[in-house]
Amino acid sequence: MKDVPQPSPARLTEFSGSPIVVGVTPGQNELVPITAASWARALGVRLVCAYVDTQRTTVEEFPDGSVRHVSIEPDVADDTWQRTEAALLEQLGGVLTDVEWEFHYLAGRVDRSLTHLARAVDASAIVVGTRVPGLGARVRQFVEGSVALHLSHHQHRPVLVVPLAVVDWFTKRPWGA
Repeated sequence: MKDVPQPSPARLTEFSGSPIVVGVTPGQNELVPITAASWARALGVRLVCAYVDTQRTTVEEFPDGSVRHVSIEPDVADDTWQRTEAALLEQLGGVLTDVEWEFHYLAGRVDRSLTHLARAVDASAIVVGTRVPGLGARVRQFVEGSVALHLSHHQHRPVLVVPLAVVDWFTKRPWGA
């Protein structure tokens, strides 16, 4: 079995001077990129925003973290990703007004794609949001797992998870009872 490098002080990427990677999605609560931007501003570093399209697959990975990708469904028009990218750029441009940022459109598994990008740009940390509450999100999380959990178990960078909804422990139990 292959020996997997483990987190250690020797593998730590210094926060000072190293970018922050943030996972974004269309229509996402602006709290996620705003939180990542606040962290990047505090550290004086750039913010690297990334959307991972799970309906596309990576054909080639480039040293800067960008990828060449194609649709996993050959019968689907191949220009839909460009509309998604344009919408995300507009969405981010409206909230990321006072921080240096860039955007990458990635493809495949979210955790693997964000990890690849973080390695490529030598990011010090990755920021993601929690899932939007609801039955559909709980089912998806049960089937697919949590992106934050996958990230925290499969790469050595710290993962900041931005809560998008909280449970009132005094009036509602988190398991729905």
